[in-house]
Amino acid sequence: MNVQVIFTIFFIVFAAIMVGAGMYSKKWVSDTSDYILAGREVSLLINIMGVAAIGFAGTTVSLAPGYSILYGIKGSLIWGVIYSALGLIFYGLVFSKFIRTNGAQTLPEYLEMRYDGKVRNVVAVGTIIGLCGILANNIMSVVGIVSGFVGWPQGIVLAIVFAIILVFTYISGLWAATITDFFQVSVGIIAVPLFLTMAVKRFGGIDFLQANWGGANVFTEGITGGSMGIMSLKYPSALTFILLFGAALVWGNNYYWMKIASCRNEKIAKQSFGIAGLLLITVFMIPLAFIGAYAGAVMPEAYTLAGGTSLPTAAYGVFASLFPPVVSSFFIIGSVAASISTASTAAIGASSTATRDIYQRIINPKADGKTTLKASKIIMLLVGILTWALCYFPGGPTYLFAFANAWLVPPAVLLCFGAIWPKFNSNGALWGVLAGMVSMAALTLTELLGIFSVGKWTHLAIIGFLVTVIVGLITTKLKPSKYYAQSDWKIKVSEGKRENVTLDKMDIQVLELIRNGHIYMADITDALGVDSKASNSAIEKLDRGGYIERAGLVGSKFYEFYVTKKANEVLPQLTGQQAEMNKVGLNTSYVGLLKIANDAPQNVNSYVKDQQWKSLKVSSVTSHLTRQGYIIEKGLFKRKIKVTQKGIEAIKKYA
Repeated sequence: MNVQVIFTIFFIVFAAIMVGAGMYSKKWVSDTSDYILAGREVSLLINIMGVAAIGFAGTTVSLAPGYSILYGIKGSLIWGVIYSALGLIFYGLVFSKFIRTNGAQTLPEYLEMRYDGKVRNVVAVGTIIGLCGILANNIMSVVGIVSGFVGWPQGIVLAIVFAIILVFTYISGLWAATITDFFQVSVGIIAVPLFLTMAVKRFGGIDFLQANWGGANVFTEGITGGSMGIMSLKYPSALTFILLFGAALVWGNNYYWMKIASCRNEKIAKQSFGIAGLLLITVFMIPLAFIGAYAGAVMPEAYTLAGGTSLPTAAYGVFASLFPPVVSSFFIIGSVAASISTASTAAIGASSTATRDIYQRIINPKADGKTTLKASKIIMLLVGILTWALCYFPGGPTYLFAFANAWLVPPAVLLCFGAIWPKFNSNGALWGVLAGMVSMAALTLTELLGIFSVGKWTHLAIIGFLVTVIVGLITTKLKPSKYYAQSDWKIKVSEGKRENVTLDKMDIQVLELIRNGHIYMADITDALGVDSKASNSAIEKLDRGGYIERAGLVGSKFYEFYVTKKANEVLPQLTGQQAEMNKVGLNTSYVGLLKIANDAPQNVNSYVKDQQWKSLKVSSVTSHLTRQGYIIEKGLFKRKIKVTQKGIEAIKKYA
């Protein structure tokens, strides 16, 4: 069989597994929260694979080998390590608890909690454009690799890849993407190291690379002597990588936010990002950098910078074609898996923002669960149409990826300011993000029209970053900050002023949850089944009224609460065993769940259904019981509850 037939068989099997995963996980999707957040049930191993799957992208398969050809192995590794370490690992260490416990399902939703609805609207639009650009970039990356490998017309490959992604994500959303990520990374873990091993055996070691590198140093220079800049403001350089791939791509990106928000708890989120970053560096970034070096050493004449016809970013596919058809087809399927895994997550990221931040808030706020779920799927198709148009962005995948990331720079700035600086207000956030996005859009337009190219001096993301920060700092001084940033406000009720507020039904519900030990905003929002805008409004009212205190004013402590003595004046009195259970974070329903999980775990779902708990309410309860030490959450995909000895003791005492 020739290479086209073999690759076609591989491709059909791969596509069938993708669609099959969507069909299999369809039964787990009962509402929008399941569709865009997998019900906050994602386990450690699944999130490690999911985060690694995003990193092992079509962009990675294109850029890592391509940078080796252009700038040597060091240049490729600079890019890979900056993204993996400063992006993923640092983000997980710093932001995992903050994101998982504040409860916002999307980054724009958090920005409304911290600033206001106008900021959320603007960032939501920018996020959709940026994520559609990343989705398009990954699709075009795989189109280029497949077309270059088997010679199929690019338009047909584009249509097939679009169809695969939209079909399995349309069926079951993030659940489908989560399962397929696991499979796709598993393929990559085998394919990429195997590719490098076979290259070494066939051509030799470092001596071969150095001897065939055109007289340059294979580690520090490309095949024509180019080297990667470090502090240069021009793209590509280490400095621009830090901003584009370390900060904007991850910190300002909604689908990395979702990867944390969908975890069962903050500990899993933190560990998964750290392990995934290390996995990417060792299993993908380093081998791909050397594969690029072999691609340049073996056939330098194939690339445009040496007079050939292939771009350096096509090196992975060009080099794979030198191996036997079965092996080379498997290598290419590995790259296809890389692109589709990231593309599907980007599609979910864009559609979740459009659904949660625009449809549910602005277009149809009264929509029930079924209507919203249906709308989510329609939005997914609309995201596909916008992405299709971006696939024809001038300059190809490299510049498309840089363009897409540029839209994520302002949200990254707002996230950092919002987490650490209480005085930064909604006025600074709105004008900062608007100025940053408008300046980047204008620079993109002038470049496309050939009027002015900022790329001769720096990347437009640098401009967007500076504009966002400067305008934000200036305009935040023009209006007062929120109450907790005022000079006469103290965290402790006994040390600062408080206001007279009138509490409503939701405020009392929130206060009861906090009294019962649900001290994090995520537990409160999920338990109530509301947008974070509503739960945050209640929290601010209770805080201003002196009924609760925050644990701190920065980071995750801002979303950690405790009731004050004043709360007892408005809460219903607890008697006897109720009060005793409340002191240890339990109530009658929770003890009932512990008993069922311990005595008849097969009936847990029936108990949940009888209690009329939706998926995020279940997440609120299980996260709370896990933190209290009553249960351990197990299960690779769906959550399985194991009652601890402390939980058994509670059952004996209260059931």
